[in-house]
Amino acid sequence: MRKVKVGVIGTGVISSVYLKNLTSIFGNIVEVRAVADLVPELARKRAEEFQIPGVYTPDELLADPEIEIVLNLTSPAAHASVNLKALHAGKHVYTEKPFALNRQDADEVLALAESKELLVGCAPDTFLGAGIQTCIKLIDDGWIGTPYAASATIIMGSSSSGMHPNFRNFLKLGGDPMLDMGPYYVTALIALLGPVRRVSGSASQLNQEIVINNPQSPAFGQSVPVEAPTNVTAVLDFQSGAVASFQAAKESFGYFPRMEIYGTEGNFFVPDPNLFGGTISIQFPNGQVKEIPHTHPFSEEGRGMGIADMAYAIQSGRPHRASGRLARHVLDISLGIFEASKTEQHVKLDSTVERPTPLPLGLKYNTLDL
Repeated sequence: MRKVKVGVIGTGVISSVYLKNLTSIFGNIVEVRAVADLVPELARKRAEEFQIPGVYTPDELLADPEIEIVLNLTSPAAHASVNLKALHAGKHVYTEKPFALNRQDADEVLALAESKELLVGCAPDTFLGAGIQTCIKLIDDGWIGTPYAASATIIMGSSSSGMHPNFRNFLKLGGDPMLDMGPYYVTALIALLGPVRRVSGSASQLNQEIVINNPQSPAFGQSVPVEAPTNVTAVLDFQSGAVASFQAAKESFGYFPRMEIYGTEGNFFVPDPNLFGGTISIQFPNGQVKEIPHTHPFSEEGRGMGIADMAYAIQSGRPHRASGRLARHVLDISLGIFEASKTEQHVKLDSTVERPTPLPLGLKYNTLDL
C-alpha cells in the first residue's frame, strides 16, 4: 500500500511521541508531510527534530492538497473547531481526546464527516496495544467465563506544581481527570465489555483554586482557579449486563492505575490502559494466579497506532478502530456521569457503538493491514 500523507496541527508536548512513532514504527504506511502551530517556533523545532519537510501555518496546512489526514493535537477546547475546519478542507481527521467538550460539537463533527465521506478518529489508541488486545482475546476465548463486573481506578497528582507548560488546561473541562485520563479507561472497558447503556456517579473537587507551590514554575505563588471536577466516581451499566465501577481523580500525588475484570470462572488483572503493554494475570477459582504472555505485538509505546489503522482503512475500505463514533460514546459516558452527579439520578445514554473489532493473531509489528 502507498503511504498516506499526514499533517500535524499542534506541536506541544504530546506531539513528540506521535512524530517519533509516525516517522519510524508506522513510517511504512504514513508520511508526515508538515507540522503547524500558532507558535511558529514550536513547529520549526519539531520539524527539525523529526526531519519533517513542511512548516506551515494551520491554514496553509489545511490548504495543502497532498495532505489526507490531519492529526489534531491542539488544546481540548479547540479540538472540535479544528476538526470541523479539517473536514471542510476535505481531510480525514484524527484528534487527541477528548473528542469534544459537549455532545453538540461532537455530533456536528460526525455529521459533517459522514456527509463528506471522510473518516474521523480519536485517541486513545492504547486499547490496540498488546495488553488490552490480549485481554480481549482471553475474554473472547472464555478464560474467565462470563464477565459480569469490572473496576477501574486512576489516581494522579494535582497540577499544583505548575511545571507542565499548559498546566492551566488541566484545571479546566477537557483537562479534568474524567475527560483527560478517563478516556483511556472507559475506551478499554468498551473494547473489553462492549457499549454502556446508563451511568450514575458523583463528581466533586476539593478546591475552587490552587496556589502553585513549585518555586521553579514561572507561575510560582499564583492562585489559579479550578474550573472542572477533579474527583469522579461512577458506575457504568453495560448493555451486556456487566457493571463497572470507575474512579478518576487529580487531587493528591503519584500515579496509581488499576483495572480488573471479574468473571464467573476467573478474574483478570488488566494492565494500565494508558500504556500499550503491561503485565496480565488471571486468578482462577482454585486461587491460582497465572501470568499470561502477550498474544499481540505493540507492547511498547505505540501512540499513532490509531492513525496507522485509519490509513489502512482509507485504502481498503474496512472500518477503523479508534473511531469518532467510539469517542462520541466515551464522551457521552463522561458527560452523563457529570449529569448524574448534578441530578442525583441514573442517566440513560442515547449513544451506542459497536465494540471495536479485535486485532487478529499473526499481526506484524509494523503493519495493521488486516
